[in-house]
Amino acid sequence: MLNAGKALKVSIYISEGSTHHGVATYASILDYLFYRGVAGATVTKGIAGFGADHHMHTSRSVEISDRLPLKVEFIETREKVNELLGKLEDMAGTGMIEVQETTVAKPAQKTKPAREAPPEHMKIEGKAKMMRIYIGDANRWWDKPLYVALVEAMRANDIAGVTVYRGILGYGADRRLHKDRPLHLSRDSSIVLSVVDSEEKLRAFLPLVEQMVEEGLVVLSDVDIIKYAYRAIAPDQEEAGAPPGAGSGQEGVR
Repeated sequence: MLNAGKALKVSIYISEGSTHHGVATYASILDYLFYRGVAGATVTKGIAGFGADHHMHTSRSVEISDRLPLKVEFIETREKVNELLGKLEDMAGTGMIEVQETTVAKPAQKTKPAREAPPEHMKIEGKAKMMRIYIGDANRWWDKPLYVALVEAMRANDIAGVTVYRGILGYGADRRLHKDRPLHLSRDSSIVLSVVDSEEKLRAFLPLVEQMVEEGLVVLSDVDIIKYAYRAIAPDQEEAGAPPGAGSGQEGVR
């Protein structure tokens, strides 16, 4: 949490139409800041301006432009900014990043009561290269399904790839049978996230998993990667969305 005192204000100037790995740059930056624990960030949109190309961009009704200027701004400690700056420079592309010294007179307060610390969970430790996360479809993280939030967090933390599976039959610690039935939309089916990456990266990501998964099972397993391959996706396909599991880097794992 950000405290009162000396801090740095970071302003990232990009254009509205810019993308990072097929996703709007400002959205990718926000996800990265959110899942790296930044205290808060704001995106503002300009109505006119020009940049390094010296072209004027405006929001006149006769000229609907996707090149209007956007600014992503956040305030953090010097240590945190130094930790994030290299990745932000890569994500900003041709945009500009400005860092200013500032003083936090009063830090923002949470609008909702702090969550209770999650209970201890069963973990299988070892030389891990594969992580499997077992949760329920009904589990949530703030305002979105938990499995969606986990995928976003993994992408923001440069995890190589993840695939989400929906179970059709099973039971958990509560010994209750969960299954998909015809003409029945279940909100209690099982969800499994399968992730493959280096042990170092997965262990570094584990604290966030433990914070997000309050009910469920997380296991780590040794695997042999027989082949690491992915299909190159054209920018227009990336915008539309690739099929589940495409490019996840999990082919040929045993």
